[in-house]
Amino acid sequence: MENVIAYIDGFNLYYGMMDAGFGRYRWLNIQGLVQSLLKPAQKLLQVNYFTTMVINDLEGRLRQRAFLEALKTQELVKVFFGKFQKQKYNCLHCGNEFQRKCEKMTDTAIVTELVKDYYENKFDAAMIISGDTDLLPPMRLINEAPDNKRVLVAFPPARVNEEMRLFAKGSMVIGRKKLADNQFPAIFTGVDRQEISKPEGWGQVQPNTSD
Repeated sequence: MENVIAYIDGFNLYYGMMDAGFGRYRWLNIQGLVQSLLKPAQKLLQVNYFTTMVINDLEGRLRQRAFLEALKTQELVKVFFGKFQKQKYNCLHCGNEFQRKCEKMTDTAIVTELVKDYYENKFDAAMIISGDTDLLPPMRLINEAPDNKRVLVAFPPARVNEEMRLFAKGSMVIGRKKLADNQFPAIFTGVDRQEISKPEGWGQVQPNTSD
């Protein structure tokens, strides 16, 4: 039996789904999704989900809070939080300087946990759910090591990266059916016995651009 730990870049998955027209599947049962990607000879040990709290958007924060409450009901899911940081940019057209909030530390946190778990011998295989090439260095480190551990990649919709596919020891693309088959109930009870409801608009149909 091959023991597997998953490492999910929450924003990469979210925006990949949105870009592919799969926004109606955002009420996603993360643990169920990862389990559905495994083979019979693999055992899921843990799902590490990396995200950043939404800021300056009250409705967005409420939707995210509902989703995070849903994740608390999943025994194998552990959530890691990054943060937004202001960065300065120069406009190429007018030359003015402006600031924009960018997500920070998600990639660093994924790399840290992945490498730590590798050296602590916690998995036989790691599954990365992201198309971000910043994760290539630890992937190559593990896949080129002399032991039998490996890193697989499950690309979010609209986030396939050929360089990552080249260095992965196994890859796949998460399609519409996997997302559709792994949804939380529209309303269910959370760990604190409070009702959790799918955010309004998260079931809205969008045009599909891929499967």
